[in-house]
Amino acid sequence: MSDPLILKKYSNRRLYDTRKSRYVTLEDVAGMIRSGEQVQIQDASTKEDVTAFILTQVVLEAAKRKNSLLPVPVLHLIIRYGDNALGEFFDKYFQKTVQNYLETKKAFDEQFAQWLDMGLDMSRHMPEMMGGGSSIDAMMEMFGFSGASAAQKDPQNRDAQDENDEGESAR
Repeated sequence: MSDPLILKKYSNRRLYDTRKSRYVTLEDVAGMIRSGEQVQIQDASTKEDVTAFILTQVVLEAAKRKNSLLPVPVLHLIIRYGDNALGEFFDKYFQKTVQNYLETKKAFDEQFAQWLDMGLDMSRHMPEMMGGGSSIDAMMEMFGFSGASAAQKDPQNRDAQDENDEGESAR
């Protein structure tokens, strides 16, 4: 993995990309992270690592646009217990839980795509598997309705078959 991109945070709240020598916005930082970039953000004057603070701002800005981030009861718990109870949870479990979710979601998506492909392949190969003819004809023959395809192909024969059926049902 390459070295993280160093961003400098100035006292005027502006962020500076040291690789491209330009100022960036919080939205730019979000885009960098979405594209796989690792970022590290330092206070320009104190050299303090403020990555967590700035990334929290990125998440909160996105949540503000959607008007939600976490359910209200969870927010109450975070405020009520603060860093004491939840710090350990976030450090030990939260990241792993999200990673597991993303890995599982990817696996399900891949499996579902394979099922779809398999279904398409089956529908393409079904006539071959059923003896080369129409799969409906083959299925009808399996159940003893061998005359069904002939009646469908020849309209006069079908009409004669219908009249014969009507005569039998009238008896």
